[in-house]
Amino acid sequence: MNAEMYQTPMEVAVYQLHNFNISFFSSLLGGDVVSVKLDNSASGASVVAIDNKIEQAMDLVKNHLMYAVREEVEVLKEQIRELVEKNSQLERENTLLKTLASPEQLEKFQSRLSPEEPVPETPQAPEAPGGSAV
Repeated sequence: MNAEMYQTPMEVAVYQLHNFNISFFSSLLGGDVVSVKLDNSASGASVVAIDNKIEQAMDLVKNHLMYAVREEVEVLKEQIRELVEKNSQLERENTLLKTLASPEQLEKFQSRLSPEEPVPETPQAPEAPGGSAV
């Protein structure tokens, strides 16, 4: 699988970290751990080196995840701004339509809305008193 298949930065970061962890820890377990087991009577420098590698890997993982999370948060904030703007626009439009509609039209519309029936998806144009559409 390629990183290009993922849609969000978070998915890409997780994919990259997964591959990094597999290669890093397989190399770590492949050679260094064996030398530590064989040389544990030495100064312990191998253990410190492994601890440092693990700490560096954890810092790298943390940095990748924090970057991905920040980027995802920015995308979500933008989507929220757009949705709030769209909602405000629709509320203004709804208020305008209610003020322009006659009491008869409002009553007719309310009679169409019953708890059993869904709201019509495309409202029809209100009729003027002369019978023509406004």
